[in-house]
Amino acid sequence: MKKIIIALAFLALPGLSLAAGGEGYPLEKAPLDLHNKASLQKGAKLFVNYCMGCHSLEHQRYNRMARDIGLTDEQVQQNLIFTGAKIGDLMKNAMPKADAKRWFGVTPPDLTVISRSRGVDYLYTYLQTFYQDPTRPFGVNNAAFPNAGMPHVLWQLQGMQKAVYEVHKDHEGNEAKVLKGFELVQPGSMSPPEFKEAMVDLVNFLAYVGEPIQLERQKIGIWVLLFLALLTVVFYLLKKEYWKDVH
Repeated sequence: MKKIIIALAFLALPGLSLAAGGEGYPLEKAPLDLHNKASLQKGAKLFVNYCMGCHSLEHQRYNRMARDIGLTDEQVQQNLIFTGAKIGDLMKNAMPKADAKRWFGVTPPDLTVISRSRGVDYLYTYLQTFYQDPTRPFGVNNAAFPNAGMPHVLWQLQGMQKAVYEVHKDHEGNEAKVLKGFELVQPGSMSPPEFKEAMVDLVNFLAYVGEPIQLERQKIGIWVLLFLALLTVVFYLLKKEYWKDVH
């Protein structure tokens, strides 16, 4: 029994880590659609333009991505590869890890499986909740990941926003500031609805990268379940035939 309890505890750990990912800030549901190839293509464009300078996708190849999201190799080479990489190469960046650690205090992580390790709702919330904080090295903080070491690389699109707080009192009369939301103080090139839609595309792309086979897996799973249902009927009829003379 003790071993069973320990095993169940380990199984619960991933879910607990995702739940804690927002550091108490409520996560916004990410309205993803992995069947939407236009969204995946726009997400890929956002990633290579704004994220890939620091973050790589070391387990994803350009040509695999092209095939899965509906692009040709030529389109990827012309629009999504800005280095000397070849179409069959892994999606790595050129930033030396030692320099990255010196500049940012920590090496920017590879994002191939970030959607699976942290959850898509966390990513969707994180990308939208940077706000001004002059006490931080890059002048910004993040509601989903307090004291994050990452600068707000999407500020030209979103603009800059400031945090809006409410003062709450506990039953003993102690006051505490609680983050209520954000106020846009410097507009970006996108309106708030446009930026939100862009973050849907970016997270949609990262969700695809985290498990490129998932749509095919789900399609196969439906056929497997139908086959098992048919097999159940056959086995039931066989059982009735074998046992019909047994009293």
